[in-house]
Amino acid sequence: MSGVIESQENKDLRAAVAALGARHGRGFDRAALWSEAAKLGYLGVNLPEAYGGGGGGMAELSIVLEELGSAGCPLLMMVVSPAICGTVIARFGTEEQKRAWLPGLADGTLTMAFGITEPDAGSNSHRITTTARRDGDGWILNGRKVFISGVDIADATLIVGRTEDARTGSLKPCLFIVPRDTPGFQRSRIDMELHAAEKQFELALDDVRLPAESLVGDEDAGLLQLFAGLNPERIMTAAFAIGMGRYALAKAVDYATTRQVWKLPIGGHQAIAHPLAQAHIELELARLMMQKAAALYDAGDDIGAGEAANMAKYAAAEACVKAVDQAVHTLGGNGLTREYGLASLITAARVARIAPVSREMILNYVSHQSLGLPKSY
Repeated sequence: MSGVIESQENKDLRAAVAALGARHGRGFDRAALWSEAAKLGYLGVNLPEAYGGGGGGMAELSIVLEELGSAGCPLLMMVVSPAICGTVIARFGTEEQKRAWLPGLADGTLTMAFGITEPDAGSNSHRITTTARRDGDGWILNGRKVFISGVDIADATLIVGRTEDARTGSLKPCLFIVPRDTPGFQRSRIDMELHAAEKQFELALDDVRLPAESLVGDEDAGLLQLFAGLNPERIMTAAFAIGMGRYALAKAVDYATTRQVWKLPIGGHQAIAHPLAQAHIELELARLMMQKAAALYDAGDDIGAGEAANMAKYAAAEACVKAVDQAVHTLGGNGLTREYGLASLITAARVARIAPVSREMILNYVSHQSLGLPKSY
């Protein structure tokens, strides 16, 4: 299923990661796969070579996550640690921050979570209430975050806060590196119905004191830096969804090819075959938009990448949900058994519709950014 616009090098990467995924499969051990993927250079394929990375971009990193997902062993923290946090630090961090974090993010020895979502603001950066105020040479953070993935396994969390603009008095976003054991930085696990290797947490920041060097990049360029991390997040969410959809579709195709009722396999009936063909087409179309988004982002076109990344995330989520639903339907009762491993994907597939931004907010974005329609909010 290699894309026609991929280089031979990227096709080779796709094949190599697919082989790794096949060795681990659906019952994978997250820590073991993370470690092996890191040693093979896959986790840091998007990070600069000067800091231990592969020197590639989102095109390469999205291939890694998609292929692992298509083998049934996606690594959710890839969306966060190398894609969001690694990208932001590589683009905007100080030399000290790059040296401290990028080699570890690349070789898997360090992991970083990302904290933007809040109980009353969702991912709306304009309503974030976590505040950062200067305290001598450092900062003090106060606020709450919710649905933050993998904080328990992360060495630090990249927190989106807001500082007061001295000229206007308005709040502007800023990014801070908060080590896991920082006093006042507390986490509580959210009891999720969805079973996943990575846990979800609510965070409380109560007078968290940070040194000056915890601030990432320029205090006055926080919004630019924030969206430089959110575009990769959307691209990687698309990769996550496409991989999951491909995994479900492959299971369904295998079943439809071998399951025989009456005179021929059930896949010989158009009522079974056509919906699977449609699911395949929609996954392929979503991947093309993901590849476009990655290409624009890697070329430095943040505005163009923003539109394409949102569209890719939307298209991939819809294609994934449809593929999973059709796969379960194809297997009938077997689609709900633990043996075939599809039933849990019914819930998991919806994550891509909801996170990191809902499909309705993407439609809002396309309505006013792409089509020029008035904003409804």
